[in-house]
Amino acid sequence: MAAGLAAAAALVLQGCSPHGQGGQNRGPAEVGVVTIEPQSVTLQTELPGRTTPYETSDVRPQVGGIIKARLFTEGSNVKAGQVLYQIDPAPYRAAYDQAAAQLASAEANLVTTKVKAERYADLVKINGVSRQDSDDAEAAYRQAVATVQQDKASLESARINLDYTRVTAPISGRIGASAFTQGALVTASQTSALTTIQRLDPIYVDINQSASELLKLRRDLAAGQLNRGGAASMVVRLKLEDGSDYPLDGKLQFTDVTVDQTTGSVTLRAVFPNPNGVLLPGMYVHAVVTEGVDNQGLLAPQQGVTRDQTGQPTAWIVDAQNKAQLRTLRTAQAIGDKWLVSDGLKAGDRLIVEGVQRVQPGASVHAVPANLPASPSSSAGH
Repeated sequence: MAAGLAAAAALVLQGCSPHGQGGQNRGPAEVGVVTIEPQSVTLQTELPGRTTPYETSDVRPQVGGIIKARLFTEGSNVKAGQVLYQIDPAPYRAAYDQAAAQLASAEANLVTTKVKAERYADLVKINGVSRQDSDDAEAAYRQAVATVQQDKASLESARINLDYTRVTAPISGRIGASAFTQGALVTASQTSALTTIQRLDPIYVDINQSASELLKLRRDLAAGQLNRGGAASMVVRLKLEDGSDYPLDGKLQFTDVTVDQTTGSVTLRAVFPNPNGVLLPGMYVHAVVTEGVDNQGLLAPQQGVTRDQTGQPTAWIVDAQNKAQLRTLRTAQAIGDKWLVSDGLKAGDRLIVEGVQRVQPGASVHAVPANLPASPSSSAGH
């Protein structure tokens, strides 16, 4: 009886053993795969930058005198042509009045000399006056004409100087602190500015990109691996220092032609609308710049890519004989939940993303479509 029970138990254990007949009929491991297909991928890079004013103007006096009044609020917005300071106009008004009187005297003399020159011109024809007297009258008239022109210029100069006593804003923008107060003596074209105006809407963002990245980008564009992507490549987005997104898009204006010898970088300049004054000069920001479009980009889900002991990215694929093969990849950058693969995969490869732990090199597998959530549209950032 005991011997029979032992034999039965041995048969049961043999049937349950992976080395028994039942284990040999389990078949290939089932894995979930994604078929790699080329697609259009917009490549973006995130670069550091700082904001700079769109326009800057140091306000200086163009005539000397005592400041009688400051006519603006520090830190406010001013308009081009708005009066900022009033310099004592009294000496310049006196100079203007004197120039006006000299012009009036010269114009009166012009009338007299003109009449005399015309009369002598008639008399000389009948020998009523000598030729010399006629010539002298004509010369006096021409001198009177020149004097009037000279006095008109003097009057205009006096008017300009009188107008300069009203120091106006050369540009519109945000005005800073005043370096001079009422009662201060200022001089024409002095080195110290009265104040500074900065135009902040729009505003520039100067972005730094390494020269090596710029060279690689140009090589890829020249080789046809990327294209500029039309107007979209000019759009720049901003991330502020606190991590929030700036709500308005900017536009790339130009790339500098000089490499900074200390940093090995070049400067890209973008311009952003700033109607609410959120961006202030000197702010540190991150700019998301569109580099181009890869029309044949290969995207691999990140769960299908691992790293070996040396840190190289690897992935399992199912070959034409339905066997698992390990590939070493070269990845360019992350795009959402995917890797942009530059080497190691090709169009049509079946990448294993589910059941990777059950495969062995060269082992047969049963490939089924993986159940992955839908991903957003393709765009990339460093």
